[in-house]
Amino acid sequence: MEELNDQEQNNESIELEEEELVHSDNLVGVITEPAETFSKISQFAPKTIDWIVPLLIFIVVVSLSTIVMQTNPQIKYSIVEKQMQTVEENLQQAVQSGGMTQEQMDTQLETIRERIEGGGMIMLVLQIIGILFFTFVIFFIVSGYFFAVSKFGLKGIGTYKDGMVAYGLPLYIAAIQMILTLILAMLMNKMVTDTSIATFVDADKNELMGFLLSKIDPLSIWFYAVVGVGFAKMFKSESTGKYVGMVIASWLIFSLIFFYIGKAVPFLNFTGA
Repeated sequence: MEELNDQEQNNESIELEEEELVHSDNLVGVITEPAETFSKISQFAPKTIDWIVPLLIFIVVVSLSTIVMQTNPQIKYSIVEKQMQTVEENLQQAVQSGGMTQEQMDTQLETIRERIEGGGMIMLVLQIIGILFFTFVIFFIVSGYFFAVSKFGLKGIGTYKDGMVAYGLPLYIAAIQMILTLILAMLMNKMVTDTSIATFVDADKNELMGFLLSKIDPLSIWFYAVVGVGFAKMFKSESTGKYVGMVIASWLIFSLIFFYIGKAVPFLNFTGA
């Protein structure tokens, strides 16, 4: 009888180890059953595959989306016009303040337009390199921020690598959002950066109302809610709500900070407009 119990325990251990090693289960689970999936993951040491694979897939999806939009003539035209609109507004302020004449402004506008339209493949390659670099940097910074708040602010029990898994695995959701964003861009024949209400009503995200509407985005809210669930489970908390609230509140607060930074310093516009 005792040998039978030992054998059953060994079989259970083997099953748990096999479940731990199957990343595809985590991929499906983070979309369909995030709480249960992260609960199972938290029983074992965090695995690099659970954050590096979704991060790389997300980068690939973003890069391919950028390539498609930049090589589509109609979308490319909308991108250039949007950029030129922002540049013209900034130069107009310089004219009004006496920093340059109208003629100088017109000359600069023409030069900038030629530079943007003539960037070609070199600019596209630089964009892809920038996406690769900054996505990695931002991932480690954001993971570190949520780790610090979870561990020291909410007194959770976990490591930085636990935080990387909690933030990394939901990037599959972000990748889905990027694919839908690309589809919308192709259908609407213009640059699309999210799936928010602001996109559908064509609101100006450089204005406060447009910015607020850009936060009413079901897929973004889904992503950050799952990140909150991930941190709650990975940091052994019984209160999922406070982690979800912390993540969503952080997203909104930092978005608002970057919005006003972008208003004060147009070159550093983080709104994605």
